[in-house]
Order: sequence, then C-alpha cells, then structure tokens
Amino acid sequence: MTAFDVIIRGGTVVDGTGNTPRLADIGVNGDTITVVGDLSGSTSSVVIEASGMHVAPGFIDAHGHSDYTLLADGRAFSQVSQGVTTEVIGNCGHGCGPLVGDASSFTGNIYGYTGDPVLSRQSFEEYLERLEKANPAINTIPLVPNGNLRISAVEDRFRSASADELEAMKRLLAEALDSGAWGLSLGLEYGSERSASFAELSALAELSSSKCGLLAVHTRNKEKHAVEAVQEAIELGRASGSTVQVSHVLPRRGGDTTALERIIASIESAHAAGLNVAFDVHTRMHGITHLSDALTPDIARQTSREIVQTLDSVAIRGELSKRDCLISSFALGGWERIRIFTSPAQPALAGRSISDLATEWAISEWDALFKVLSANAEDVHSPLVTCHSYEESDIVATARHPLCLIGSDATALSPDGPLADETFLGAYTWAGWIFSRLVSEPNRFTISEATRKLSGAVADRFGLTDRGYLLENRRADIVIFEPDKFVEQGTLDHPNVPCTGVRDVLVNGVITLRNLQQTSHRGGRVLRKGSST
Repeated sequence: MTAFDVIIRGGTVVDGTGNTPRLADIGVNGDTITVVGDLSGSTSSVVIEASGMHVAPGFIDAHGHSDYTLLADGRAFSQVSQGVTTEVIGNCGHGCGPLVGDASSFTGNIYGYTGDPVLSRQSFEEYLERLEKANPAINTIPLVPNGNLRISAVEDRFRSASADELEAMKRLLAEALDSGAWGLSLGLEYGSERSASFAELSALAELSSSKCGLLAVHTRNKEKHAVEAVQEAIELGRASGSTVQVSHVLPRRGGDTTALERIIASIESAHAAGLNVAFDVHTRMHGITHLSDALTPDIARQTSREIVQTLDSVAIRGELSKRDCLISSFALGGWERIRIFTSPAQPALAGRSISDLATEWAISEWDALFKVLSANAEDVHSPLVTCHSYEESDIVATARHPLCLIGSDATALSPDGPLADETFLGAYTWAGWIFSRLVSEPNRFTISEATRKLSGAVADRFGLTDRGYLLENRRADIVIFEPDKFVEQGTLDHPNVPCTGVRDVLVNGVITLRNLQQTSHRGGRVLRKGSST
C-alpha cells in the first residue's frame, strides 16, 4: 500500500494538454505530482475529496504587476481565490528592481506602491532575494523592467540613451538576467521610455535574447498609430532575434476601427514567416494608469509643496496639456470615458469622470486633472484613472486566438491586512471572467481548451518545463473548481469581490486554499530561469 502526502480523490482531471477530461486520483509527495491514476489502494493523512469537481493545473497569469504587492502582503488572496498559482511579473517596463539612485524616482514606475514596505536602492538580485523572504503564496516569473533600467541609467529621459548610458543599462540587464530573469519588458507608452530609440531597444533586446530571454512589449501607441507600434515590436524581434510577446494587444478607442484586425494579421504574418511572436490580452474593458503620467518626471519628483506651486502656474499647466503622454492618449477616446479610480486625498471623487469634474468646477478637463493631482501632492502617484477603452466582444474573440495568452494586468491583493484598502481592476476577477466567457456561446471552448489556455499554453510559451500540466513528475500546482460556477463577482464600482467556483488550491504541494478558505501556509517560489523550479 503506497502512502502519499496528499491524495486528491475522485475528481475530473483536466490536465492542461487540451485532451478530454478523465476521472482519476492524484497523489502528491512533497512538491511533486507522483501519480495520476487509481489510488483506491493508497493512503494519506490528507485526502481531498474531489468528486463532482474538476481538478486542473494551477492557472498561470501571463501578465501581472504584483512585483510590489507581494512584498507588502504575500498571501495574494485575489490570485489564489481564482486558482492562480503562478504570475509573470515585471511587465510593461514597471517593477521593483533594479533601483539605482534615489528610490523615490521609481515609485511612479511601481504599481501598487504604498510606502510600506519602503523600497531603497537595490539590484535585481537583491529584489528577488527580498521577494523570496516575503514568502509569497504564489510562484513568480520575473522579467526585467526597462523603465527601471532607464530611470537608473539615463540622466535625461526625454532623449535616447547615450552610448555610456546604454552600456550602463546593458550591465544592469545582464546582471538581472544572470540572476534568473526570464527576459526584458518594455513600457514604451510611459514617460520613462517614450524617448527610447529603436537602436537602444534593439541592443537591449539582443542582449536579452542572447541569454534566451523573452521580450514583452507594451507598445509605443495604442490608438492612432497602434498598428505601426505593433509593427515596431515585430521589427525589434527580427533585429534582435528575440521571442516577442506583445502585451495586451487590443488597441484603444481613438484610432482606426480596423486596427485590431490589421494588428492580428501582421502578427500572424510574422509568425508564419518564422518569427517567434505572440500576444496577450487582459480581461477588463478599461485601461488603468497613474494620473501622474500627465506630469513630466522632473515635476513628479518635486516635493508636495513644489508640485502644488508648479501646478498653480497657468503657463506650466498649458505646456503639460500639450504633451504626448498616456493620459492624452486616453483622452482621444473622450474625457467622459476617463474616470477617477482612486484619489486618496479626495475619496468622494472615485467614479467621477474628468468631463464631469471639469463641468462642475467650470474649468478645462486638463485643469480638472491637475487639480486632482495637486490635492494628492503628498503622494502624487497615488491617484489612478480608468478609461473605458475596449469592447467585451473584442476581448473574448482575441482571447480565443491560438497565439493569445491571458493575463490579469493587475496587482495581487488581499481583503484584509496591509492591502485591505487597495484596489486594482481585474485583480479579483480576471480568471473567472475569461473562463466563463471562453466556455460560453458563441464559438464555445471546451473546459479542456479553456483550462489549457490558462495553464499549459502559458507554461509552453515561457518555457516552464515542470508546471502547467497535471502530469506525473510535474510540480503540484493544482486547482479544484466547479467550471459552471467559476464566475467573477467584482464590478467596476466594487472590484474587490472574489470569484466563485474555486474550492481548493495547492502551490508546490502546499495546501493554500481549502474549502474556500485561505490557509496560513504558503508554497510559492521565485522561479529563476535556468535553475530548478
């Protein structure tokens, strides 16, 4: 009679391959799935009855931003409660390492930053060590954020890097890749990276590719020039030999209505020609960003008093309103679509559109947003805004594409503790939202196909050789759920509501969610490329 640390008995196994589900037991020893089959003659002190449930590989978030929130609260309940066991972090050029110089220069480049814990100067390796000490409940796959490289090395970010600055960026990138990063991420739409030249980006991408790193690209433009921006990502792949992942591929409102069709066609063409290029989508109809993106980096670094004085200047506000930035891009879709998501100094503004505020205050839309920033000058990066940018039908149709992965584009949160008051669209809903729609009409996916989209397909794309599948000798990242009840409950106004349908979760064999309740045990690991995971 064989003994196991954990037996999951009698569930419908959906193994991540896309094959037909089958009834089977699963035996886990340590962090590994050792048997998938009939374990009726085996014993364990921990038996999880899964009759009537589906048992699948833990879901993998292909594009997340939990770099900081996992340091603040490693429980990551918003992810665990959706069956997510692994997240790709460091996306869109944003992240927590490396931080070279004054750490305050980076806070606007870190989603979810609260100041507790405080970040200080650190290398990428030191960040990974700190993340490991935080003992997160989920695994992480770290990318190197290009925004951090530029903030660390480029003195004037309104221009391309000089030869010496580029060499400094390459040294930081090489150190990070040697520490186990899985590649480089670009956030070309953000202020710290808008001035990066193609030659600069290509040199960094080539270095990343030489160490087998993937290139994740938040493109330079997502409205009027969305097609050309994706083409730039494709050309970067060709020039550098990189594997390219186009981040949240959908173009926003304000551009050519045929842009999405043309973008997909260009990626398909490049893929057919032999370039290793694919893309991903998030599951919300709103874009979200820091309102402080409307400021130049030098203004954002000022003291709160200086920010208020600066924004009191009619001339400076006029200059800022003429800049190309992510906020001006959002505005192409209409100010009425841009709403305050968080404004700690003025919480009553949450949900109000910039257009409404401008009308109420009898000022221009730009002056209205500067007024919000001025009120939040003590922490100018704290206000977030959303923009209704996408249609649900486009998200679902794109997600079904065989070259498409799915990500939260969110930060991991928990309902109590240090992050209790934090919110981020999609954090509690992304996997339930997309799963329920992928297996609904029209063009119905099977449960096996939807599961593969959230597990095996992501593992294959990132080269995870021991995760993403419920197969023997793979890591025991496992979710037990009811597919017909796996549905999001959060809304735009009330986003922090967990999905229904997920009952139990194991991460590296550690029972992290049991009977809908999170346990005190955490089994997550920082997965370093090139090392045993």
